[in-house]
Amino acid sequence: MAKKLSPDRTLFIVTIGLTSFGLVMLYSASALVAHEAHRSSYFFLVKQLIWAMLGLLVMAVLMRVDYRRLNRSALVYGLLGLTVLFLMAVLFTPPLKNAHRWLRFGLLSFQPSEVAKLVLVLTLAYQLDKKRERIDDFFNGLFPSLVVTGFLAFLVLIEPDLGTALCLVFIACCLFFMSGAPLRYLVQLSLVALPVIYWLIVKVQYRRQRLLAFLDPFEDPLGRGFQIIQSLIAVGTGGIFGVGFMRSQQKLFYLPEPHTDFIFSVIGEELGLIGTLAVIGAFSVILWRGIVIARRAPDLFGTFLAGGLTALVVGQAFINMGVALGLLPTTGIPLPFVSAAGTSLVISMASVGLLLAVSQHAR
Repeated sequence: MAKKLSPDRTLFIVTIGLTSFGLVMLYSASALVAHEAHRSSYFFLVKQLIWAMLGLLVMAVLMRVDYRRLNRSALVYGLLGLTVLFLMAVLFTPPLKNAHRWLRFGLLSFQPSEVAKLVLVLTLAYQLDKKRERIDDFFNGLFPSLVVTGFLAFLVLIEPDLGTALCLVFIACCLFFMSGAPLRYLVQLSLVALPVIYWLIVKVQYRRQRLLAFLDPFEDPLGRGFQIIQSLIAVGTGGIFGVGFMRSQQKLFYLPEPHTDFIFSVIGEELGLIGTLAVIGAFSVILWRGIVIARRAPDLFGTFLAGGLTALVVGQAFINMGVALGLLPTTGIPLPFVSAAGTSLVISMASVGLLLAVSQHAR
């Protein structure tokens, strides 16, 4: 029987610690870039601090919400419809770096694709909870969730943003597995998806170049392999204890996007193996607490919601770190709580807020 508990203290402390650590490392990674581009070393730090304060407010509100009130069709499909409108509207905005990813309202801008991750988790948790007795029936059980996932992933893909689209698919696969969907369905869907993913990579030049750089970065060290090589140099230079805070050399216009996609590389150079293991350990704790919260949830909706939110945060973290270490092709996925990505930070903290809300109810 469920009982009211206090929020998961360990999860809360780790989240606040990662966010604070991220602000410190963001300043180190972005100070020179910010000064050159905006004439202020604190430009990216101030922006991230504002987003962090907003994220903290959202987390504080959501952790006090009874998550069971979210298990309503009007709310779930209302948020889904609004997200679809945002994802469509962003396609008509002026491109930035050859992509349509940001909606701007005056000084405020955000990425609808980041919101789509959270809404997808909520929608699938609702649908899989309602279809739990028919999950073995493909068309009546799993198919509606596949349609939602595929449509959201398609809208994100044409921005274009293949990395985030695959992240949506990854979250959905985690929830399908948790729901007990027959393994044959997941295998068959994977076999259908692989040729499509291959075509999306091979037929687009910059994606093909990223894949080739991943397979052999030293074949073109000054071209397509430059990012990965510079990232590996940064991590390798750090050794065990690092070269010291603010003393990274690779961030001085060698390492592309040192404050966003490759901030983990800067951490490895400045804080060494100790620093990188601390970050990996922090996300491992979030994974552990998320699994515990999901297992102790008093209903299936809470289990699916907690599991999906954990996959959202931790999955992105390990993808980002895998890219920095040369274990995965470059994707553009930010490191939650750490990278300079305002919408991602707010959505990550909102996800933790909902996890904390579920943690207050246990069997």
